[in-house]
Amino acid sequence: MSILVGKPAPNFRCSAVLADGSIDEEFELASTTKGKYALVFFYPLDFTFVCPSELVALDHRMPQLRERNVEVIAVSIDSAHTHAAWRNTTLADGGIGEVSYALAGDIKHEIVQAYGVETPDGVALRAAFIIDREGIVRSQIVNDLPLGRNIDELLRLIDALQFHEQHGEVCPAGWRAGDPGMTATAKGVSSYLSEHGQDL
Repeated sequence: MSILVGKPAPNFRCSAVLADGSIDEEFELASTTKGKYALVFFYPLDFTFVCPSELVALDHRMPQLRERNVEVIAVSIDSAHTHAAWRNTTLADGGIGEVSYALAGDIKHEIVQAYGVETPDGVALRAAFIIDREGIVRSQIVNDLPLGRNIDELLRLIDALQFHEQHGEVCPAGWRAGDPGMTATAKGVSSYLSEHGQDL
């Protein structure tokens, strides 16, 4: 698996189901996310078990993600047509319902390979890439297949990135929006730890 943090996010073009349910045969990451933050959210397969819980949880947090100017693209090796069928299946029947973000179809496995998250069996690991407005990967989290992700942790990381961009300070362990940051100097860390170290 390659480490993409600090590098340009690999661009991709593919067929995708959009948030309105239509299929775009020429969906492109770069043009879709231009001027925005992006969350590229890989998952193994449609119509499986842990995956719908993650994608529904992600959909429930779309208002917060939109507030943060984040474009979400979920990716698996299924076709856009399979994505559409899963999207048109109710939660009670094992579907994900009409999620309000794009589902990209990586049937040629080019995207999972470009991001270094393909398993030996040819599906995607549970990987999430946070990309800044310049197209640079700023966070990369990869879980094995049995381990579902915490979408609130992804929101926290986006908040930390945006705080750092706005204030220039760094975000210590457990930082959440509204918490103080830290100046990235010896004096800054000493000051922060003397005041907040007992709470870490």
